[in-house]
Amino acid sequence: MKLMTLAWTAAATAATAAAGGAATDPASNWYRRLRKPVWQPPAIAFPVVWTALYADLAVTSAVALDSTGETDATGEPGTRPEIRAYRGALATNLILNATWSWLFWRSKRPWLAAAECAVLAASSADLVRRTYRLNQRAGVSLAPYAAWCGFATVLSTAIARLNSGAGFRQK
Repeated sequence: MKLMTLAWTAAATAATAAAGGAATDPASNWYRRLRKPVWQPPAIAFPVVWTALYADLAVTSAVALDSTGETDATGEPGTRPEIRAYRGALATNLILNATWSWLFWRSKRPWLAAAECAVLAASSADLVRRTYRLNQRAGVSLAPYAAWCGFATVLSTAIARLNSGAGFRQK
């Protein structure tokens, strides 16, 4: 893994975390009034889990991007179609990741956030698949990210369902 690649993936995941964090407000009256499933993890779990997952995403993506020393027909490394596609899939995933917070916390649209989270979970599973194809160890290491995004989809959907009544979007 090259240091420049890790710096890029770390910066991208940090920007994602910052963008999502800027929208997140678990102390808001709106959120505190929402009904939540009894199986929702404690509040402290979310920053701990997400920090570990973002670090994992940065490292495994860097490993995947630098997994081959092969060059394309022009002699340039990293321009192979699967590497270019990986970069696009990673960028899309990070945008989806940050967008959830804005849909849920700022827009106060849990059903829309849950639907978007399902797309994020699918994108995350695809990213694990792509990572695995480039580097099997990195792909296996990234699997918890996709699993957590799947869990987040279930949790988001449960919160939306529990709060579907009148006054749902009250500020």
